Amino acid sequence: MIALVALWLAGVLLAAKIAGDIAVRLRQPPVLGELLAGVIIGNLPFIPAPPQSLTLLAELGVLLLLFEVGLSSTVAEMMRVGATALLVATLGVVAPFALGYGASAALLPALTPLHHAFVGATLTATSVGITARVLHDLGVSRTPTARIILGAAVIDDILGLTVLASIVALVESSNGGEPAGYGGIAIICAKAALFLIGALAVGTAIAPHLMRGAARLKSSSVLLAVGLSFCFFLAWGANAVGLAPIVGAYAAGLLLEKPHASAFIARGEKPLDDLIAPIVSFLVPIFFVTMGMHVSLRSLTDPNVVALAVVLTAVGVVGKLVCGLVAGGRATDRLAVGIGMMPRGEVGLIFANVGLGLTVGGVPLVSESTYSAIVIVVIVTTFATPPLLKKRFSPRNA
Repeated sequence: MIALVALWLAGVLLAAKIAGDIAVRLRQPPVLGELLAGVIIGNLPFIPAPPQSLTLLAELGVLLLLFEVGLSSTVAEMMRVGATALLVATLGVVAPFALGYGASAALLPALTPLHHAFVGATLTATSVGITARVLHDLGVSRTPTARIILGAAVIDDILGLTVLASIVALVESSNGGEPAGYGGIAIICAKAALFLIGALAVGTAIAPHLMRGAARLKSSSVLLAVGLSFCFFLAWGANAVGLAPIVGAYAAGLLLEKPHASAFIARGEKPLDDLIAPIVSFLVPIFFVTMGMHVSLRSLTDPNVVALAVVLTAVGVVGKLVCGLVAGGRATDRLAVGIGMMPRGEVGLIFANVGLGLTVGGVPLVSESTYSAIVIVVIVTTFATPPLLKKRFSPRNA
C-alpha cells in the first residue's frame, strides 16, 4: 500500500508543479493549474481510482491551508469586519438557496419540495479553500476586502452546513425516522453558533497560557507540534458538533497570534506560519489536484444535464455576487467580495455526495443527472474565480 501511495504522490506532486508553472506563465494563479491537472488525470481512462490514503492527505492539506490563513490574521482583525462578514455570509446563503430552489422547481416539477431545497442547499456554501489559496498567492490576504471575504466564507460554510444538516434531518423524518421539527433544526443551528463563539472566547483566554507552558519544553520543534495539535483538536471539535473540520482549523489559526509565541521567537525559533509553510506546500497541491479528479467530462455530453447546469450556474453566480452589495466601507471592493464568494469547490461536491445517498419516497434526493449538473456548477465557479479575483486585485483596480 505504501508503495502505491508513494507512486501517486510522485505523479500528483509533479503534475501539480508543472501545471502550476504553466498557469503562472499565463499570468494565472497556480491553483488553477493544479485543478486542471486533476481534471486531466481524473479523466484518463487508464488511470485507476486513487487510494483512500491520498484522499486523507488531501483533506489534511485543506485543514492546514485554512490554519495558515487563520494565522495571517487575528481575532481582533476579524471582529472589525465581523458584522459585515456576517451580513455578506447570510445574504450569500439566502440568495443562492432561494434561487436554486426556484430553478429546481421550474425545471424539475415532478420532484418534491425537499428535492428542490437540497438543490438550493448545494449552492449555498462557498469553497473557502479555493478563495483562501488565491488571496494568499496574490499576497492580499490581509487587506480589508480579503478579510471580509475569508470571514464571510467561513461563516457561509457554517450556515450552509447548518442548512444541509437541517434538510437531512427533514429527509430522515419524512422516511419514518425521528421527527425533526423546528426544535431539532434550532438545536442544529445553536450547536453551530455555540461552537464558533465558544471556541473564540475560550481559545482567546487559554491560547497565551498554552504557548507559555509549551515554551518550557526544551525539545526541538515544540512550537510546530503544539500549533498542529491545537489545529487538529479544534478541527475535531468542529466535526463533533456537525460542522466542517476546516472551520475549527481556521479558528485555531486566528487564536494562535504571533505575540503568544514570543518566548519561542526570543530563543531563535521561526514563527509558526514559517514552520508550517513547507508542510502546506507539500499537502495543499494534493488537495486541489484530487478535487479536480472528481470532475467527469462525460457529463458534458448530455444536453439535459448541460441545460440544468447552465441555469444552476447562473443562479449560483448571481446569488453570490449580490452578497457583495452589502459589504460596506470605502476600502472594500464589493465586486471582489462577490467574486470571492463564488467558488463551490469541494463543498459543493460534499453536499452533492450526501444527496446521492439519500432518498425521499424512494426517489434519490440527488439523481445522477442532477449530480452531474452540480458538478458542472462546481467546475465553472471554481475555475472562474481565480482569474477573476486576480484581475480584480490587479494594481489598476486597487
